[in-house]
Amino acid sequence: MPMPSEMKMQTTNSGGDSDKRRAQMFELARTIEQRADEPLTLASLAGEVGLSPSRLQKVFKEVLGVSPKTYQDAARMRQFKQSLRQGSGVTDAIFESGYGSVSRVYGEGKRSMGMTPTAYRAGAEGERISYAYRNTSLGLVMMAATDQGVCFVQFDDTADLLLDALQREFPKANLSASSAQHAPELDRWIEALDRHIDSAAPKPDIPLDIRGTAFQIKVWNFLQTIPEGAALSYSDVAKGIGKPKATRAVGTACGKNRIGLLVPCHRVLRGDGQLGGYRWGLERKQALLAKESQRTTRQTDQT
Repeated sequence: MPMPSEMKMQTTNSGGDSDKRRAQMFELARTIEQRADEPLTLASLAGEVGLSPSRLQKVFKEVLGVSPKTYQDAARMRQFKQSLRQGSGVTDAIFESGYGSVSRVYGEGKRSMGMTPTAYRAGAEGERISYAYRNTSLGLVMMAATDQGVCFVQFDDTADLLLDALQREFPKANLSASSAQHAPELDRWIEALDRHIDSAAPKPDIPLDIRGTAFQIKVWNFLQTIPEGAALSYSDVAKGIGKPKATRAVGTACGKNRIGLLVPCHRVLRGDGQLGGYRWGLERKQALLAKESQRTTRQTDQT
């Protein structure tokens, strides 16, 4: 994915052919969304825009950040989730959204939603989520995880407030405090995160259970590519995900991020360089950026 300097270069130097090709890819993306329930092939899509399948694969990914198949999978999953929210039964929603089998959507559903489709429709009913707290230099933090990975990292003033926030996010899940006996991974993860916040320890490699709309997930995945010590503007992120006019929507997605620090929305600033918003307070955002800048400077000096 392009870094800020590359984005600016692309904006400045893009010619008519490049602009035409980008517009063509966005139009094809709209076609994929409208026909997400159909069995689209790379060859058939390539024929619609006069490119070879391999060339389409490359250009589409350059413009939108994902392959045509991944884009269609996300659009189909969005249709499926919408059908569930509107009250369709799980089996009906599966076939209405174009999935060829129940087993296929359950596999994709777990990857996209971190839970089975039935659990998603029921508000995570029956989902097991373990949580733990730690006091850090930035305040009290809670981390919570499903069996897929970390689904929640947030700060607040008290444990009760954090538990209330977790319950609002997953109102029908079975929540339980983590114990080393039953969920040792969560304790290790939060200890690694604590070391990362309070010392020079590197960012822990922790599996994430990210759930949201296709657009939100695209933004959150992009945020994870921003290196420590760097910061982008909301406009940079919008360009980076191939949605240059979606600056406001990017800001909204950052504000709805449930997994602080590990999905580093604190590395996104306003276009004028000001901090902008941060759901856990601007003081924490400023402190995080300062810590990361100091770590990066030390690492550079040592090399």
